[in-house]
Amino acid sequence: MKKIFLVILSVITAINISSLAVAQDKQPAKVIAYYFHGTFRCPTCINMEKYSREAIDTNFKEAVDSGRLEFTVVNIEDKGNEHYAGDYQLYTKSLVLSLVKDGKEVKSKNLDKIWEYSRDKKKFIEYVTGEVDGFMKEGQ
Repeated sequence: MKKIFLVILSVITAINISSLAVAQDKQPAKVIAYYFHGTFRCPTCINMEKYSREAIDTNFKEAVDSGRLEFTVVNIEDKGNEHYAGDYQLYTKSLVLSLVKDGKEVKSKNLDKIWEYSRDKKKFIEYVTGEVDGFMKEGQ
């Protein structure tokens, strides 16, 4: 009887340990906001980066602090970054949102209206905030 009890206890322990390992392998969803630029940076491009950062830092501070949202600036002309142009079909300076689940990108969106709103900070920030909010909700 003791042997059967020990075998059952061992099986239960093994199941619990493997369940814990699977739970630890799962990473929480994350949104990455990439601002892509080239080496040459005009005042409008610099402002779009600043407005993007402001929209994220002001409206999503808790998500940034917890690591669920990240703002990353990438010069696509730097060695090793060239692939982003193909990955996201970039043709100019861009803000791209990427939803990452379990370490893999499941969705991305190029926020192409940043150019349309580049001279209207309020509309720019409202646009970026709304788009980031949508991605954050999908990541929950």
